[in-house]
Amino acid sequence: MIMDNFDSPFLYDRPEVNVDSLKKTIVYKLIFLIGRSPKEASQRDWLNATLYAVRDFVTEGWITTAREARAEDSRRVYYLSMEFLIGRTLSNAMIAEGLYDIAKEALSELNVDLEEIIEKEVDPGLGNGGLGRLAACFMDSIATLGLPGMGYGIRYEYGMFRQKIEDGQQVERPDAWLEKGAPWEFIRPSKRFTVSFGGNIHFEGKKCIWNKGEEVTALAYDQVIPGYKNDSAATLRLWSAHAGELFNLEDFNRGQHIAAVESRASIKNLSRVLYPDDSTWNGRELRLRQEYFLVSASLQDIIRRHKRTHDSMENLADKVAIHLNDTHPALAIPELMRILIDEEGFEWQKAWDMTRRIFSYTCHTLMSEALETWPVEMMAKILPRHLQMIFEINDHFLEYVKTYITTDVDFIRRVSLVEEGYQRKVRMGWLSVVGSHKVNGVAAIHSDLMVTSTFSDFARIYPERFTNVTNGITPRRWLAVANPQLASLFDKYIGSDWRCDLSQIEKLKQYAHEADFKHAIADIKFANKVKLANYVKKTLNIDLDPHALFDVQVKRIHEYKRQILNVLHIIARYNAMLEHPEKDWQPRVFILAGKAASAYYAAKQTIHLINDVANVINNDGRLGGRLKVVFIPNYSVSLAQLIIPAADISEQISLAGTEASGTSNMKFALNGALTLGTLDGANVEILENVGKDHIFIFGNTVEQVEKLRRDGYCPFNFYQEDVELRNVVDQIINGRFSENDPNRYQQLLQGLQYHDFYQAFADFRSYVDAQKLVDEKYKNRDAWIDSTIQNIVNMGYFSSDRTIKEYAENIWHIEPLNLEK
Repeated sequence: MIMDNFDSPFLYDRPEVNVDSLKKTIVYKLIFLIGRSPKEASQRDWLNATLYAVRDFVTEGWITTAREARAEDSRRVYYLSMEFLIGRTLSNAMIAEGLYDIAKEALSELNVDLEEIIEKEVDPGLGNGGLGRLAACFMDSIATLGLPGMGYGIRYEYGMFRQKIEDGQQVERPDAWLEKGAPWEFIRPSKRFTVSFGGNIHFEGKKCIWNKGEEVTALAYDQVIPGYKNDSAATLRLWSAHAGELFNLEDFNRGQHIAAVESRASIKNLSRVLYPDDSTWNGRELRLRQEYFLVSASLQDIIRRHKRTHDSMENLADKVAIHLNDTHPALAIPELMRILIDEEGFEWQKAWDMTRRIFSYTCHTLMSEALETWPVEMMAKILPRHLQMIFEINDHFLEYVKTYITTDVDFIRRVSLVEEGYQRKVRMGWLSVVGSHKVNGVAAIHSDLMVTSTFSDFARIYPERFTNVTNGITPRRWLAVANPQLASLFDKYIGSDWRCDLSQIEKLKQYAHEADFKHAIADIKFANKVKLANYVKKTLNIDLDPHALFDVQVKRIHEYKRQILNVLHIIARYNAMLEHPEKDWQPRVFILAGKAASAYYAAKQTIHLINDVANVINNDGRLGGRLKVVFIPNYSVSLAQLIIPAADISEQISLAGTEASGTSNMKFALNGALTLGTLDGANVEILENVGKDHIFIFGNTVEQVEKLRRDGYCPFNFYQEDVELRNVVDQIINGRFSENDPNRYQQLLQGLQYHDFYQAFADFRSYVDAQKLVDEKYKNRDAWIDSTIQNIVNMGYFSSDRTIKEYAENIWHIEPLNLEK
């Protein structure tokens, strides 16, 4: 099958794929790659054989895409992110290649159930939430749009962590996702780069010399990201810390076996764990090393790729765009400056002009405490040359400010890249803004607030630099994979073009009031609820009634996301149901999931409280099963694909002005859940698109939140004045839900009484009132289904394809490849 003419668009003649040919390919992979006979093969063996078979089809388009990118000599974007929550690959890849039904039938003829083996696939936990899932959606869209782009991340040996719940508490276990093999990736032994740390610097005239200390090898592993039915694929390159030759044979032969491998173990820690506990100095150091490890390896690779097709570095800024996904890869700015000046011999000003043209930056937060800072002392020890470069950039920037903007000392202090004080710190958010030609927020309200609050001083200096690009989600993963019945319904009514152009779902509006369409939507939602109920019964042994309203909040556990507000309402509802058992209470199932950072005490306490409350409520026979609370452990992409299509209500209840955008809100609405949320992040744009009659908005606005703070917000006053709130808080503090440890939540709740920074008490009454409106509407099934449909058909704007097109046109200045040659 191999062709002699390697100038052909294809490396081999791809035969027509049918059930028989795919079946033979899978069996071939099983025998010759897995080393199993069909009679001995386990479900995981069949899974890996199928993955290898499907990978072959994707690889062809992948190689073609890479060749065309080189041939066209086009400008390329490189997307740097510390997180990529890519999810399971098989189902997504089969849909992209049009192989799903063929594979299902082929495996069936081999007495293998495709749905069962899909459940065996590992879900790599290479991210913690929306940031990593967004990056994965973006890679999917880059591939589907045929754009010349590539992602760079770290191949963590252990993901975020595997969350277990023991006695109601979160317990972290290693997420050893590589133990079962990773057949979707390609190891690249030739793609190795040395990453240096430590040492010291000295000057020879004006030239700065970095005498490097430690050295680590970065080894590349490539993940293939298939485009949807376009014979295109993008590359996600993940770096692993490799010890190379660092094995001391002399120590080993002397019997010092542990000492012989000590250096290797220390080096491999760089890519061992996503988000090491940074509550200690050593943990912070490791995190800083990880971030530099990513950017150093990636920039070396980018420059090597550029030099392979160009004789000069002069045109680097014309051919390369680098995007920083949050501040984690911000060290790429001084690293590129170091390379251009120290290694390539560019003058400082020219290097700086090139650097600013190359970099762009997405800000994902409005909270200054969430923007990374690094102690000068730590950076001096680990990256002395980069610290010196940051000082030079700061001097250059502040001179510009003094010359053209203002000489006001306070303003200059605020915008300095180095925060002065007891412990001097480098402000990575500031560095990202100063070193980029474009800075974008991720929702309209977020971008507006970004230039009026967090980066207001910089917006005065560089008003043209700030823009908005509202986030989006890929309809391939979040409809075609997550909700195949709904996707098939769309195909039946409007064809399949919506998979590449989500705006096409507006065509469904003409069917919104047809009885058959409405019944189909209702039936699909119910079937998804039954599926989730079965999972909960199997894994947690809790019975859920799929006829009940499924109220869902699944996201990272954090105080600003206000899971505590959800709990306060659940308890208030519980109390009211016991006080008025005669009322016609709408049955509810409250479903929560999410991980708390290992060192985040308040978040872990919140998980414990949720489980304690669930234990009391779920075992109270007086409720007659009309109220259930479930915390589903180990939230992941694959769990999200199960939970989101089953939701009736999507809880998006962060304090107004704290959530940058959110993407789960989009996933829920697209799958027919109604949003219950504040005017925060993309909720604002969802409201504009679906209409006020099809969403439940509550709580203070950004302006009201700020006014409360200015006027001296006193949460204790809300506690005293609202009897229902007071009863709930007192119950928790007095141990009503933790009888074996009555004082368990005193610190958590008394903290809210006096230091309720995220204003859960202030929004409590509005939230409870909104929940009553939810009950009333749900009882009117016809009106509820109408709202479900209006959410679905008005979500066309929230596609990551649209988002990436805006990045490509307005920020990266790249164009699709010509893949039809």
